[in-house]
Parts: sequence; C-alpha cells; structure tokens
Amino acid sequence: MTNAGLQGPTGLGPNANRDVSAALRALLADVFALYLETKNFHWHVSGRHFRDYHLLLDEQATQIFAMTDDIAERARKIGGTTLRSIGHIAREQRIPDREADYVDPQDMLVELRSDNQQLAREMRRIHVLCDDYDDVATASLLENWIDEAEGRV
Repeated sequence: MTNAGLQGPTGLGPNANRDVSAALRALLADVFALYLETKNFHWHVSGRHFRDYHLLLDEQATQIFAMTDDIAERARKIGGTTLRSIGHIAREQRIPDREADYVDPQDMLVELRSDNQQLAREMRRIHVLCDDYDDVATASLLENWIDEAEGRV
C-alpha cells in the first residue's frame, strides 16, 4: 500500500498528512529517546537522594512512555506512517543518547531538564505547523504534552 492509500479520516489534505505525520514521527523518536534516557538514569541513580530520585525518574518515565501510543495513533489517523524499528528511532531522534558508564545524580537531573526543554520546544514548533494546517486535534494533544514536559522541567 502506498502512502497515498493511507489517507486518514481527518480531511486535512495531503500536505498536512505528510508534514504533520513526519513531525510526529520525529517527535515519537525523541519521546522514545527521552524515555530510555529517563529509565537509564532511574536504573543507575545512586547517592544520598537515591530513593527520591529513583521514584521521581520512574514517575517521569511512565508519563513520557504514555505519550507514545497517542503520538503514533495520531500520525496514523491523519494518514501518515510511524516508527518501525529501533534503527528508525535512531535515524529520527534529535535528543542525543547518553551512554556514559557513570553520571552524577545532579548531572542526570540537569540533562533531563535540558532534554525536556528541547522536547517542549519541538512540540511548540509542531504546534505552529498544526496551526498552519488547521489541525486542531493534534495541536490540542500537543498542548497537554507541552504542559507535562514543562512540569518535568
């Protein structure tokens, strides 16, 4: 089936389908990258604030992961495709991977703050794109996710 055969029920048109779904696909890659980074830090945090940070990071990871299905389903609803593999995520993501053997707990929080700020910026950029195409439904989802990212910051 070609991408043209994926026209969704929204009636937004082929340019919106192409552009918004591509933006959502990249956002989904960023969300997966941030989720894994948050879980990585959750698994590896240590020190005197271990319990508080461990619980905080688990809570944030759960919130981040909860976005994934909604992002992918919205991309499909508007007629686009979504991620297909870990390699696809790696090609699309803009939030960098963290592979250090050890990260100081305070540095973990600084990195996560920065990455959540970047995620919020990307979502605001996509919101403008949605406004250009009168895609109110995607914009509405983004508003909630931006608020959540700001809360994690």
